[in-house]
Amino acid sequence: MPTWQQLRDVKLSEYTDAADGWGKVSSRANADKDRVDNGMFAKIHDTQKGEAASRAGGDVQQLSRNYQYLHTECGLIRTALNGLAAELAAPQKKLKQALEDAENLKFTVNADGTVTYPTQSSVLAPGNNTAHDGAPIPYLPGKAEGIGSADANKGKAEDIAQRIGDAVREAAEIDGRYAGVLRKLKAEPGLTVSDETLVDAAKDTKAMQDAAGKYADDDKIPHGKSPKENADWWNGLTQEQRDEYATLYPASVGSLDGLPSSVRDDANRMVFAETRAQIQTDLNKPAPNQYIPNPSGSYPAVVVSPEYREWQKNQETLKNQLKGIESIQARFDATGKEGLPEAYLLGYDKNGIGRAIIANGNPDTADHTAVYVPGTTTNLNDFDDNISRMTETWLETQKWAPGEKVSTITWFGYEAPHSIAPDAMQKGWAHDGSPKLLQFMDGLETVQGGADKSHTTIIGHSYGSTVVGDASNRGHLAADDIVAVGSPGMLTGKAEDLDVDKGHVWSEAAWNDVVPAGGKVAGLGGYTWGVETWNGIPFNAGYVQTVPSDELFGAHRMDVDTSGHSDYWTRDSESLKNQSKVVAGAYDKVNED
Repeated sequence: MPTWQQLRDVKLSEYTDAADGWGKVSSRANADKDRVDNGMFAKIHDTQKGEAASRAGGDVQQLSRNYQYLHTECGLIRTALNGLAAELAAPQKKLKQALEDAENLKFTVNADGTVTYPTQSSVLAPGNNTAHDGAPIPYLPGKAEGIGSADANKGKAEDIAQRIGDAVREAAEIDGRYAGVLRKLKAEPGLTVSDETLVDAAKDTKAMQDAAGKYADDDKIPHGKSPKENADWWNGLTQEQRDEYATLYPASVGSLDGLPSSVRDDANRMVFAETRAQIQTDLNKPAPNQYIPNPSGSYPAVVVSPEYREWQKNQETLKNQLKGIESIQARFDATGKEGLPEAYLLGYDKNGIGRAIIANGNPDTADHTAVYVPGTTTNLNDFDDNISRMTETWLETQKWAPGEKVSTITWFGYEAPHSIAPDAMQKGWAHDGSPKLLQFMDGLETVQGGADKSHTTIIGHSYGSTVVGDASNRGHLAADDIVAVGSPGMLTGKAEDLDVDKGHVWSEAAWNDVVPAGGKVAGLGGYTWGVETWNGIPFNAGYVQTVPSDELFGAHRMDVDTSGHSDYWTRDSESLKNQSKVVAGAYDKVNED
């Protein structure tokens, strides 16, 4: 336990100065990691081939992990030192006030925290500085022996000693809380940050959350607020406070719509790296005993143990989660190939079917932004196609928007229907997902600086277009153009009902894509008065169910040269070109039916 002299004399500025130094190392490590990920790795594939490229790529990825670890651990040390200084300020102030009161009363604070004082009569005697009506009485903190005493000085001394003791005990609790965590922030020898090291870093973060909860609490981060409220909170913090919250609570900060994409990317990559390490570590754990004696004592003599069955189940889950991680990592590694810009991880969650939001290029500064919403059976276990659709869109859009900045985003921020039937025939998935989409789109617009700062297109594929339709039907959808691809319906029968100008609603549907017809059966479209046709042949009149690919719906029906439900993003296809022209705002170049 610290003494009151140590608490009095400690220079809290020395802690904050040291914190600044650790913060600079953390920030530098993060910047170096970005340079490795977005510069060095891409150049390896431009200059090396075969085994040389693989070995060099592995070394660079290891370097990235090392920098990620430095960024996290040094950031935690910075937070610990700042938190320690901030929390010690209160008991130090209490102590100094108590000491000042003792000095003013001419009381003596002894080395052990006891207080001696002159008797009341000696204090009242002018010019008398010695106690002669009784020996000085020491007071031990915590014993309220002077309460109700006729000698007022005794009560004052007791109060001062109590305050000194309280301040020292409060400081001791704070010191112990932070010291325990700081002692554990040690790196293993060598230059290799292993999976186990990153798992340990995640534990360090949790421990620091507990230690620094009074200084930087997760409850102070806005939860369930609007993107503007999120942005206002973030903008009201100092840069040091931002860094501390992002280090301590990366999952919370990374999920906040309305914050800069670079901030969300840094936070989510920290979660991503530690999650990947934890999954790999869990996969490497040895299996429990597979067989045990039959508890019933009957035939067969041995049976598979419950522990082994549970282990098998967990292994399958972990392998599926790792597939999603590898899909995302592959996009990170592709930066620079074919001119692809750096990727931004704007959301990540491994739980359930998973969630991920990945941007090609920085949407905050983009002249043209496209947000793609995938459909039924989307999950992180099989996510490669959903990522590649937006990389292909980015590459194609660049051709139609020369000299302009483009960002294309795969937004998988909702729970997609798990099956075609019965899940995708229900509207509830759209009702649940559309508020999240609206929040994300509002966040983009907030960070970009307003509705006029970027031309924004939202592309809904399959049931994803139903989510887009529901979002648009609810009110303000921060988009300039809506593209429905292979749509089963948008929960409305007319393009003019959507929250963009009717002339900015676009549709694509291949001749053999059966999803639009299935959507009508499920009632995912809307009713419109008119004549329904099939291949130009009228077959139904009156109020008919319409989807975006129907002429009655009123969308621009773009030419499609691909077949089936999933090939609309085939490279060099007319289907992809037309979507990309809309994203680029090159409307006059779009080929329509």
